[in-house]
Amino acid sequence: MLVSDFDFELPKELIAQYPTKERDAAQMLVMERATGKRHFTDFRHFAEYLQPGDCLVLNDTRVIPARLWGHRPQTGGKVQVFMLESRGGRVWQAFLKPGRRLAVGDQVVIDGAQVALTVREKAPDGACLVEFNCDDVLSVLEQFGKTPLPPYINRDPEESDKADYQTIYAVNPGSVACPTAGLHMTEEILAQLEGKGVRIARLTLHVGAGTFKPVEAKTIEEHVMHEERYTLSEEAAEVINSTHRAGGQVFCMGTTSVRTIETCAIPGTHEVAPGSGRTSIFLHPPMQPQIADGLLTNFHLPQSTLIMLVCCFAGHANTMDAYHEAITRRLRFFSYGDCMLLLPPGRTL
Repeated sequence: MLVSDFDFELPKELIAQYPTKERDAAQMLVMERATGKRHFTDFRHFAEYLQPGDCLVLNDTRVIPARLWGHRPQTGGKVQVFMLESRGGRVWQAFLKPGRRLAVGDQVVIDGAQVALTVREKAPDGACLVEFNCDDVLSVLEQFGKTPLPPYINRDPEESDKADYQTIYAVNPGSVACPTAGLHMTEEILAQLEGKGVRIARLTLHVGAGTFKPVEAKTIEEHVMHEERYTLSEEAAEVINSTHRAGGQVFCMGTTSVRTIETCAIPGTHEVAPGSGRTSIFLHPPMQPQIADGLLTNFHLPQSTLIMLVCCFAGHANTMDAYHEAITRRLRFFSYGDCMLLLPPGRTL
């Protein structure tokens, strides 16, 4: 298929710049995967669409305050540091801006902190390996870093974003972008789900900066997907597998949860194997999910790998029709926007 098949016109004013005042107040488009039949409600009714014996898969990654500012001690020149991923101990992968002026061995002093980093390696794509002169790098980020808001949010991060751009169940730091479907979840709705017999499976996929990288190929088959780190525990795998064995349905909160469990799918079965590693899985039509039955997701960028993943659940025509109706109804798009629930085959409105 052509990448242009996943294009659509989105009015700029529909790109949400701030979250809703209350997490569960977002509008929710609910659609049958099998037929494309849909209606509109709000996320407060989410628990009504899951049944006793179902499972909800959550990604418990935590967004790190990945943007730092510093200066070169020799010249005073300003440097922006965008942290990407820990490589162990004091060593991290990061983008430095302006990167061309920095050579291996150069230092950057972090503004406001008694901390510096040294450039150890430079890669052709602009990423660098940097080494800090302190052990607790995450503490430096928490104290001096800023929330890495997506590029389509046209404002500087505010103090409120530290909480707003974080799911309520985030515990494992490592993402530079939020698994944003989870931003709608509240403690009250989690309690509703568990109270009616829905089991919760928690996994970790650390979302990388590559999630915002545009698809530059002409056809989807030519696109090379970025890698991200994941962990699926034995406990979570057993919750997922026992749900299917008992006839329940597995719902994923967000595309990152889908990518993780589909990476861990045991070929030819309806089960997953626990494990950890790096995944570059690219789910696109005509593929269909092997493990995930239902999906709660936000509305995604035109021509993105994320809308292609959604099409694996609902089909290209149904998905694009739903997006066009969402635009007509003035729903809010992207990270701080509204959401879409895809019901498993056999579940009806």
